[in-house]
Amino acid sequence: MTALPAIALRPTRRLVTRAALAVSLLGLAGAHVLPAAHAALSAGAQAPTFTAEAALAGKPFTFDLAQALKEGPVVLYFYPAAFTQGCTIEAHLFAEATDTYKSMGATVIGVSGDDLETLKKFSVSACGGKFAVAADSDHSIMQNYDVAHAVLPGVANRVSFVISPEGKVLYQYASGDPSNHVKNTMEAVRAWHQGAHAPRNNPEKK
Repeated sequence: MTALPAIALRPTRRLVTRAALAVSLLGLAGAHVLPAAHAALSAGAQAPTFTAEAALAGKPFTFDLAQALKEGPVVLYFYPAAFTQGCTIEAHLFAEATDTYKSMGATVIGVSGDDLETLKKFSVSACGGKFAVAADSDHSIMQNYDVAHAVLPGVANRVSFVISPEGKVLYQYASGDPSNHVKNTMEAVRAWHQGAHAPRNNPEKK
């Protein structure tokens, strides 16, 4: 696996967005659990489709969830704000695991309320150019997935989903601690992959 460049855990002043500053000031971007406005979508729910401006390795494009699901399951993870400590750690962990997700046909996409220009930088420095991050500019995606923060406008709680190619939520994990989101979603993707490729018993012909 290609080594990722070292990441700085302290953001520069230029790259701190208003959302990141608010999250940092309240001490909510690290290992603390963020209080949710609503309970996030649970396993079995239909995942709302969306399109959003996104960045991969610094380059902008339009991410389309419906199109991505045609290629396999999607690991959709929401995070509070780019360039905050917990979110940078989480992005680095997802970047290290991206090739393993891809080997099982899964796509990783991160979503936050940050603007596209911020995410173009974040997709390089924290994500290592390994996966895309999308801008939820009108906050509709986090609202549709019930992960919007109850106090901070335009900020998502740290919640990860695994969505099946059929558009159903296979797994949901909510925790302010960024350390287990990759581990838990990887297990869910692996379970899907093993089930999707398990041999099927053919009924005996009479």
